[in-house]
Amino acid sequence: MKINVHYSNLHFDDLYFSGKTSVVIDILRASTVIVTALANGAREVIPVSTVDFAMKVSGNAFGGQTILSGERNTKKVEGFNLGNSPLEYTPDVVAGKSIILYTTNGSKAIVKAKFSENLFICSFNNLPAVANHLLHLNKDVEIICSGTNGNFNLEDAVCAGRLISEMDKVSTDLEISDSGRASLVLNKSFGKSISKMLKETEHGQLLIENGFGADIKECAQFGTTDLIPYYISGAIKKLETVTAQNNLVNEPKVS
Repeated sequence: MKINVHYSNLHFDDLYFSGKTSVVIDILRASTVIVTALANGAREVIPVSTVDFAMKVSGNAFGGQTILSGERNTKKVEGFNLGNSPLEYTPDVVAGKSIILYTTNGSKAIVKAKFSENLFICSFNNLPAVANHLLHLNKDVEIICSGTNGNFNLEDAVCAGRLISEMDKVSTDLEISDSGRASLVLNKSFGKSISKMLKETEHGQLLIENGFGADIKECAQFGTTDLIPYYISGAIKKLETVTAQNNLVNEPKVS
């Protein structure tokens, strides 16, 4: 079982991930927002790579069941309903809704990996559950760090290292790439206090300066949920919901 880590996705063609098992990480803050929204009852999260496409998708929505959300450079996009703070995605706001999500880094990374056979979203909140599920699948894994504007960022790399570390505790059969080993070193050096690490990163400092310091506390929570977001047919849903739907489809019809 080979584990590989990418610190940017800009140089990849979309088809690179075709047929692969992929995990997208965007700690500050899209991964945490997606996990939070689904945990609080959102029907699905639809990631998009441009603001224009977000507006187009929203324009085709009906019945008030869609929320347009996301950010540019930490701030809510003008005309959007929600920004990219997990604290905004409360049950009373998102329950039963489809969330159209555009973010500067995370949603673009998810769209880039859309042709993956399996595509999961990982945050510190649900990292142990993702690690266990990947071990259960027993397939090679491509971990995609969303980074910041196409460049490396520390928080995503540390999370990738923590994910590999959790898997390595259980399995003796991991083949870890050089980039994966680098992420393990970063996690060992900076991952002892997730909250402290996030506050000291460049993006963490920017969030604090822009009034989103409380988001860092949410993004630093470790192993608080077993929910695994899974991308299928253009939307991200709870894995158990997808599995239940597939099992229902595959059940033999009773005449």
